[in-house]
Amino acid sequence: MKFLIVALSALALASAQTTTTNIPLSVVGNADGSATIKIGAVPAIQLPATAVTAAKGGGIYKKHSDLVVTRQDKTGAFTDIKCNSVELCYNSTTFFNDWVNSLIYLTTIKNRYSPGLTINNIKQVINETIETNILRKPSPTRLRELIRNIRASRTAAEERAVVNTECAYIRSTFRETDCIWKCRNMAKLLYIHMLGYPAHFGQMEALKLAASPKYTDKRIGYLGAMLLLDERADIHVLLTNCLKNDLNSSTQFIVGTALCTLAAIASPEMAHDLAHEIERLIASSNTFLRKKAILCAFRMVRRVPELMDEYMPKCAAFLNDKNHGILVSTITLVTEMCEQSPVVLNYFKSSIPTLVRMLKTLIVSGYSPEHVVNGVSDPFLQVKILRLLRILGHGDPDQSEIMNDVLAQVATNTETNKNAGNAILYETVLTIMNVESENSLRVLAVNILGRFLLNSDKNIRYVGLLTLVRTVQRDMTAVQRHRITILECLTDADSSIQKCAMELSFSLVNAQSIEMIVRELLKYLATADADMKSVCSSKIVSAAELYSPSVHWHLDVLLKVLTITGNNIRDDVISSTIQLISNAPREEQSFISGKMWEAITNMNQLENRQPLVQVAVWTLGEYGEAGHFDEDELIEHYRQLLWAPQLSITTKQYILVSLAKISVRMEHCTANIQNIINTFRVHLNVDLQQRAVEFSTLFTSYSHLRAALLEKMPTLKISDMASSEYNSDFTASSEDAQPSTVSPSAESTSTPLEDRSNQDILLDLLGGDSFGSGSNTSTATTPSPLQQSAPNADFLDLLGLGVNGNTIPSTVVSNSVPDVGATTITVFSRDNIDIRFFIRKEADYAVVTVKTTNNSLNMLDKYMFQVAVPKAFRIRMQEPSSTVMLPGESIVQDIHVERLNATVTGVGLRMKVRFSYEIGNYSMMEQTDVNEFPPDLFI
Repeated sequence: MKFLIVALSALALASAQTTTTNIPLSVVGNADGSATIKIGAVPAIQLPATAVTAAKGGGIYKKHSDLVVTRQDKTGAFTDIKCNSVELCYNSTTFFNDWVNSLIYLTTIKNRYSPGLTINNIKQVINETIETNILRKPSPTRLRELIRNIRASRTAAEERAVVNTECAYIRSTFRETDCIWKCRNMAKLLYIHMLGYPAHFGQMEALKLAASPKYTDKRIGYLGAMLLLDERADIHVLLTNCLKNDLNSSTQFIVGTALCTLAAIASPEMAHDLAHEIERLIASSNTFLRKKAILCAFRMVRRVPELMDEYMPKCAAFLNDKNHGILVSTITLVTEMCEQSPVVLNYFKSSIPTLVRMLKTLIVSGYSPEHVVNGVSDPFLQVKILRLLRILGHGDPDQSEIMNDVLAQVATNTETNKNAGNAILYETVLTIMNVESENSLRVLAVNILGRFLLNSDKNIRYVGLLTLVRTVQRDMTAVQRHRITILECLTDADSSIQKCAMELSFSLVNAQSIEMIVRELLKYLATADADMKSVCSSKIVSAAELYSPSVHWHLDVLLKVLTITGNNIRDDVISSTIQLISNAPREEQSFISGKMWEAITNMNQLENRQPLVQVAVWTLGEYGEAGHFDEDELIEHYRQLLWAPQLSITTKQYILVSLAKISVRMEHCTANIQNIINTFRVHLNVDLQQRAVEFSTLFTSYSHLRAALLEKMPTLKISDMASSEYNSDFTASSEDAQPSTVSPSAESTSTPLEDRSNQDILLDLLGGDSFGSGSNTSTATTPSPLQQSAPNADFLDLLGLGVNGNTIPSTVVSNSVPDVGATTITVFSRDNIDIRFFIRKEADYAVVTVKTTNNSLNMLDKYMFQVAVPKAFRIRMQEPSSTVMLPGESIVQDIHVERLNATVTGVGLRMKVRFSYEIGNYSMMEQTDVNEFPPDLFI
């Protein structure tokens, strides 16, 4: 049969290339009842007696009733031809169905001779059909040919020409009512849509094919509907009735296709209309349909959460099913429902023993070929179970205790030589770190991640590093054991691995490891790309400020950073270096002056190290007399720098000021310096010209004031560096907080060495520039809707202000009730919102309990409290008791504050506070400063 199809296809192609319509045909009967058919130049086709008729005595008779005819004219010619054979219609290609089915329409003879069934009559019908359907209507381009033509296009214009030509042809066929190539054309249109070209004109044709009784048409029609339609297109509602009919079909493949389509494009209205059918199919005895129905319910619950109430009891029962496909789909649905509703989460906590038993069975069960993947028993089901356990055990020590043993079994018994085992171990680590697991389990999880770092697969190494970055603060000691391996990843060829290793390295920095880690980071900095140099250098400077063992080491590191990073360094590094030099002892200032002079003597690389030149000339201008170098050589080198075309105007501004300051420290060079400055009085740059004129005036008319005006700058106090003292990134709760508490942009990072950015400036514009004022500053543009209804947009997100900060991801503990004896501070009391701090001192940290009270008559929703502290402190925020405040109710949240280094800054604890909430359809945000913390809080 397949050979006949190939032969007929070849015949069609041959006929399309010739002008003749007379194609010879002969049928020769064999003794065994089979037949040999010869059509034109096509090789002879041998057909069995059970599938075709045979030729005998000048006529043809039929031995079975696969093919029937309903009408013949007086001459015996066929006038109404079609195929009724189930075998031929279902087991052949589209070409055979659409061409032969309309070509041959034989009668059931039942072993009687029929004079109308002659070879001439059959030949006539075949010739006429070939001429009508092939010569006059050539078959369209096949999908694979279209793909080949598009890939062969050398330019975008050639590709567009091919696509436009094909789209024009497809449009024309859609307007025909008797086109036999609709499936092929729709498949080509979907491919064109996947390339990004418009294909909206095929939406109605997709609906027509979906409503077709033929499964081949219905399948491609539903595929087109999934790709071309969505809930924003009004036309998709026309598919509802078609889906409802197919969901009630007796053919499981049609029902399955309809379920896939419903899951992909269901709108809330469509989900409500077809919810009854989904509930019925979930209870079906057919596991194939039940699995698909559960997954469809998962997608519908994501769109319409209120439907989950109907599925909760059924899912609890399905968790005891033996079919792994049912279990995987059920756990997927349960996971989605638990993430959306705390009520559902509490409901399914009773299923934790069932899940633990199921996971233990998978670990210790014998070999099951239908479920084993690379020696691991159903890794897909194990991963799903672990994810659900992670959600159910989060923040619940009692439930976490139930799963501790099985998590240890999975972590120790799973092989790591295959990706299936590594996937399970990865999920196990995440589960251990997110539930209230034992300390030994967390150490085991970190050791698993350490083994990931030694894996030859780059993807596994990257996953290990990324997971360590997210979980490092849960067990810093265990992660420190793998410090050498982490630092080795800095030399990996993959840039993503390097970036993760860099972030993790900064998380591991402390007073004991600072020198070794910075040494490796400086090696990485020399080979990093420009973007990473900027980030890494800034973080190295921040780490050195916090944990520097000595001023000499600190200055040496800053000099190396300036030399290696070059022009890619951030401005805050320049200011931090100048600040440190200003505060350094006299002997260190002499040391750094000599080092700076050595660094700028080579003119070859200075255009790529202009920040280094700026710091160097500032240092020489302030402390040049402390260095041991030839003064005439210094002035001559300054002259070369000023006239170097590769140096920027900003750098030359530094040089001019430095040169003017040197004139009062090296008196015998004053005349030479004055001549150099005078040459810039006619410079094309207005700023340089103005500086030169002003300095020249100091040398002549106001020489008696020159020494006083150009004396050394006073020591720069840390408290004066407002922009670098504070980390203005606001911190909400930890990254494990529920989605309703923290927005996606609020995901916190675990490193205390966050790089500073332009957020300081933006916060100043929003009224957060005065930490010492203690005044309340509202960022809302309209009065609170508690007093007056007015819209207010959350424009802080538009300005890019994240809510990450220097946090330690913490285990979730219950928030404490405010202690009666604790120190109380009123933070905010306006618009019927009252916020108070209750402060108590612990052994090595302070606990600030935040109590927010709603004194209005309206409900407040989506409440979020955020704080920012000086970089000398680190905070750990617990989850709030709620995110919704009814009238008269309160929300309580604990903040643990730890001082990192008492010698970093002389100021005490201060906070920027920002909180937001929604009332009705309005979003409000307020910001204030808190400066009234007890001075002896960290003594």
